[in-house]
Amino acid sequence: MKPQIGIVGGGASGMVAAIVAARKGAKVTLLEGNDRLGKKLLATGNGKCNLGNTRLTPDCYYSNDLSFLEHRLAQFDTPQMMDFFSSCGLMIKPLGEGLYPVSEQASSVLDCLRFCIDKLPISVVSNCRITNIKKEKNGKLLLSGGQEKMAFDRVILCCGGRAGIKGNAPQSGYELAKMAGHSVTSLVPALVGLHCKESFFSSIAGVRAKGSLFFYNESNELLEEQGEIQFTEYGISGIAVFQVSRAINRMLEKRKEVPVTLDFLPWISEQELEKELLEKRLALLQDRTLEEFFTGILNKKLMLLFLKQSGLSPNALVGKTSQKSLMQVLQKCKQFSLKVVGNHGFEHAQVTAGGVPLTELEEDFSSKKMEGLYLAGELLDVDGRCGGYNLHWAWCSGSIAGESAAK
Repeated sequence: MKPQIGIVGGGASGMVAAIVAARKGAKVTLLEGNDRLGKKLLATGNGKCNLGNTRLTPDCYYSNDLSFLEHRLAQFDTPQMMDFFSSCGLMIKPLGEGLYPVSEQASSVLDCLRFCIDKLPISVVSNCRITNIKKEKNGKLLLSGGQEKMAFDRVILCCGGRAGIKGNAPQSGYELAKMAGHSVTSLVPALVGLHCKESFFSSIAGVRAKGSLFFYNESNELLEEQGEIQFTEYGISGIAVFQVSRAINRMLEKRKEVPVTLDFLPWISEQELEKELLEKRLALLQDRTLEEFFTGILNKKLMLLFLKQSGLSPNALVGKTSQKSLMQVLQKCKQFSLKVVGNHGFEHAQVTAGGVPLTELEEDFSSKKMEGLYLAGELLDVDGRCGGYNLHWAWCSGSIAGESAAK
C-alpha cells in the first residue's frame, strides 16, 4: 500500500519533500498555512533566488551536530541539487560561487516546483494552520487545526523558522515539535541588520562602502568579515554585517552591547596611511579646505561625519590645521568604532539561528521522539552564511526526509 504522508509547511523544504515523496510512490498531502505555496521563496536573493553554492562545505554552516550536517550535505550535494531542479525543468547558472536560475527570477524556481506538484499525486490544502499533533493507538499521526483533522502514516514538519514572520504570528512548527517530545534551542535572528547605540546614523543612512568588520567573540577571539557595509537609520546592514549578525546576536543574549570596528581601507596599513595618503595629499592640497582635502577618499557623508567627530570644520583651511588632527580624521577611515545593542528583528531576518537539535533525529531525518515523524528545513538547529547555503539546506533536508518517509 502507498504510505499516506502529511507535510506541514509548503515552503522550500516542504515542496521538495512533497515532490520526492510522491515520486517514490507515496500519497502526499501538503498543508500550507498561507493562501499559496512558497511565498517566502519569492524574496530570496533579492528576488533572484540564490539556490545554492558551488563551494558547499560544512564550515559555511552553524549547528549543534556538524558531523550529522556534513554527512547529510554529502548525501545531497550541489550536483544532486542541480539534477533535482533540472528534473523540474529549471535551468541554473553560476554567478560567482552562487547558483541562480538562468532567468534570475525567484518566481521561476517557485513555478517549476508548483508545476511538478500539480502533475504528481499531491493534494495541496492552503490556509490550513496545524496546531496539534498526536500519535493514535493504531499508529497513525493525527494532525488537527481549527475544524481540520487528518490522519497520516507519516508526517514531515517543514514549518520554517521565525525569520520573515511579522509580529507575534503563531510559531506552530516549534510547538508541534515540542508536542512530539522535541526540545528547541534559543532562537535569534541571523543574516539581519544590527542596531547601534550611536545617534548620528540619520546623517549617513543609505551610504554603502566596502570594507572589513572586526569584533571579539565570546571566546575573546578577534574575528573579521569583509564585504559591503550599509548604513541605515538604526545602524548597520549589508553582507559583512549579515555574516556576523548570528554571533553578535548570541552575545547580545548575555550582554547589553557588543563593540565592533569598521575598516574602510583594509588594503592600507596605518603607516602607509600617514606616508602615502596624508603626506602626499599635504604636498598637493595645502590650499584646500578640509572638506576639499578629504574629498575622494570615502563617501562624502562619511568624511563629513569624521570631521565633525574630530571637532573640525569642513570650511577650515588645511594649512591652518595640525597634521595630528588631519591624521585623526584619516584614522577613523580605518578604525570606526560602533556599539551594537540589538538587531532589526525576526521580521527582517533571512534565517533563524536555533531550533530542534540534530541530535534528536536519526540520519534519515526521522524523529527519535515520535515514530513516523520527520523534520526538515529551518525548523532544525542549522543556519548558514549568505550565499545560497540556507536554501541548499532546505532542499537537502526536504529531499532526504521525503525519500525516507516514502519508504
